[in-house]
Amino acid sequence: MRLIPVVLAPFFVLVSALVVMSPSLLASAADKPTKAPITEAEVNAAQQAWCDGLVTIGKVYAEGGDYKAAAAEIIDSLYDYKEGKVFFKPTLAAGRNTFRPTRDGALSYFVGGNSSFPEDTGFALKRWTKVTYDNNAADNGIQINGDIAITMGNVYLTDHKGAQIMVDKTFVFRRDSAGKLRLCAHKSALPN
Repeated sequence: MRLIPVVLAPFFVLVSALVVMSPSLLASAADKPTKAPITEAEVNAAQQAWCDGLVTIGKVYAEGGDYKAAAAEIIDSLYDYKEGKVFFKPTLAAGRNTFRPTRDGALSYFVGGNSSFPEDTGFALKRWTKVTYDNNAADNGIQINGDIAITMGNVYLTDHKGAQIMVDKTFVFRRDSAGKLRLCAHKSALPN
């Protein structure tokens, strides 16, 4: 019976040290913000914001406003260029500039006018009047894995003349340091 106190003595020293240090451990844990789990509602809202943003850029352009500033604001609001990396493969991008890992590349794709991307005519300037999406890759087309959400499905774009096209899309959203979902990967393509 005398062996138990001797064997447990180091354990009691460790527990005592943790009790003494616990206020600082608790304070450092409290200082770290916890992120709420991503919800399907947030993912759907982020996708709708992207659709609405595309319509907004075209509307500002049609009204003679500063469409480049509108596009920059939308990109900054929706994409993760400030805090992380973005994998962006736009629908009509090809050749040397197929992928747009920079904010400038994304802005050029949406509004054109950048000599580094001479093929860009401004996808958002086609004046889409209605943009909708679906997530139809599975039951609901959304996977949520920790701070990442993945969607797959289609985007339907209607232009100012009433013509509609459909593109395949995959969006990946990441929760940023402020708690907002931002696109960290965006791949879209015309269906075969």
